[in-house]
Amino acid sequence: MNMMQYDVIVIGGGPGGLAAAYKVSLLGAEKVLLLEREQFLGGILPQCIHTGFGLMEFKQELSGPEYAQIFIDLVKERHIDIKLDTMALYINGKKEVICSNKKEGIHKIEGKSIILALGCRERTRGAIGIPGTRPAGVYTAGMVQRMINIEGYLPGKKAVILGSGDIGLIMARRLVLEGCKVEGVFEIMPFSTGLKRNIAQCLEDFDIPLYFNSTVTRIFGYKRVESVEVRTKDGEPRLIDCDTLLLSVGLIPENELSISCGIKIDESTGGPEVDQDFSTSVDGIFSCGNSLFVNDLADDVTQDAYAAARGSIDYLGGKKIKADISIEKGRGINQILPQKISAGKEVKLKMRVDKPYHRAALSIRGTGFKKVKKYLSPGELVFTTIREKDFGKYGLSAKNSLILDIDKK
Repeated sequence: MNMMQYDVIVIGGGPGGLAAAYKVSLLGAEKVLLLEREQFLGGILPQCIHTGFGLMEFKQELSGPEYAQIFIDLVKERHIDIKLDTMALYINGKKEVICSNKKEGIHKIEGKSIILALGCRERTRGAIGIPGTRPAGVYTAGMVQRMINIEGYLPGKKAVILGSGDIGLIMARRLVLEGCKVEGVFEIMPFSTGLKRNIAQCLEDFDIPLYFNSTVTRIFGYKRVESVEVRTKDGEPRLIDCDTLLLSVGLIPENELSISCGIKIDESTGGPEVDQDFSTSVDGIFSCGNSLFVNDLADDVTQDAYAAARGSIDYLGGKKIKADISIEKGRGINQILPQKISAGKEVKLKMRVDKPYHRAALSIRGTGFKKVKKYLSPGELVFTTIREKDFGKYGLSAKNSLILDIDKK
């Protein structure tokens, strides 16, 4: 195998990988490589033609392709090496990435530091186990998004959407705009898992009904979907005629590569456990983007990528600070990031709650640290900052672990 050497190798060319590669180069890394398994950069963004991107990062409303192109141009301006159509197969204990592509075959690349920005994938029908026949017309929402926005193909004329995730909400509107009738969005939980703005702009503005405590329990059809059975928590099942079923039932972080090199995975997020610098349990390997924690917005992914880039630079310069306090999720919290922090260093925490809360308090158990929140939703990330002075003020530095709770006011 031929050996190439880099200061930083970024694996994944979506919004997280692009931002991390750009930032790490801007901060002083001389030799940076960006690896992407597809034949193009941008990840999922090229098919996200709706607006709403860049409001935080660029202070303007952009579409997904516009947001991606800005970072693609920035990466190219920094003369960062890019390998497309290249699959990272394995990372060994020497931080050597074993890759494969058509031109070079299997080859090895050595990095002093590695940033994983591997993205996520959609849960499919098989993952949730809907019984029935196996006809055409059952798609994930992201697949339909690609079919319509990239390939120009309308998948059907009458659709049912299962799950109120953001991609499903956005595609409900997109289908209506293309002439498809959407019979409704059905959500098994008693609340939506999508952003409030998407419920308003994608469903309410187009008179698309949203049903809670409801799910699809059976699919009917021979060659093509003919109808689905929908059942509410306490009601009778009913049949809905349709030729298309869209699934928006959650995202799974892509972490097979992370697991293969021994990185510790957090069971609740599905991504690596990291500290405030986005450093994983394996020395010199960092993680960011949706393979770490499924975010709401591309802007959130970008901020995480910047933090991972700064952490990587500190590691290369021997300035990495050891994280010695564990962050644990307590009452009302399903997911939290990061899982470890350094005493006395300001850190921004983000988390997802288990259900909607009106007027709730976010607190650190056993301390006086408390932040009052007007409204919390499982579909929207909750952020809070522990400042440098908070460690002394609330005695946080003296603790081995901090447990965060959500309590009703």
